[in-house]
Amino acid sequence: MQECHKRGIVKLVSCLSTCIYPDKAAFPVDETMIHAGPPHPSNAGYAYSKRMIDVQNRLYADQYGRKYTSVVPCNIYGKHDNFSLQDSHVIPGLIHKCYLAKKQGTPLTVLGSGTPVRQFTYADDLAKLMVWAVQHYDSIDPINMTVSEEDEISIKEVALLVAQAMHFEGEVVFDASAADGQYKKTASNAKLMQLLPDFRFTPIQDAFKETVDWFVANYDKVRK
Repeated sequence: MQECHKRGIVKLVSCLSTCIYPDKAAFPVDETMIHAGPPHPSNAGYAYSKRMIDVQNRLYADQYGRKYTSVVPCNIYGKHDNFSLQDSHVIPGLIHKCYLAKKQGTPLTVLGSGTPVRQFTYADDLAKLMVWAVQHYDSIDPINMTVSEEDEISIKEVALLVAQAMHFEGEVVFDASAADGQYKKTASNAKLMQLLPDFRFTPIQDAFKETVDWFVANYDKVRK
């Protein structure tokens, strides 16, 4: 942000994350609630540093008239993701595990009970929304870029959708001894839909199929 200011960049769009929202909050959370309480302890360092982006945006606007703003995606997935078994996010991690389970003829083991629910946004959709934000969103206030509350699904449903997209017919096992993490962090996309009422997110089954097909076709060179 400092470098953009030094170089005279007037417009900057940064990414926050829905995990920056307060842990103890009424759902769905909206853009006015970012600083309304402590984040979940598991995300504290990351969340507070991300929150400071919003603070900096407002200070650059007040002091220098910059149009620095931020978008708040939820869990992002898609082609070219990090599919590592050690440090990936849930969907790419499950895709890789399911691929290996199918190849080896073993069960697909999912860490946790499968009960937590999340909103997931396809990276292709987020890319379109980011371009729109650069070109047309001039407010300093953050804006959630998430699928709707109605599209929130459980980790169990995610695992079964991954298995379906992978044509995996083996057993799916949930290891309830592993921690589930935060149960839910539902975010409202009402502000986004008010500004872009005609925008349609890719159906999750289609997005999963595109992602899985790409992963399988590019397995030897994906990040893993």
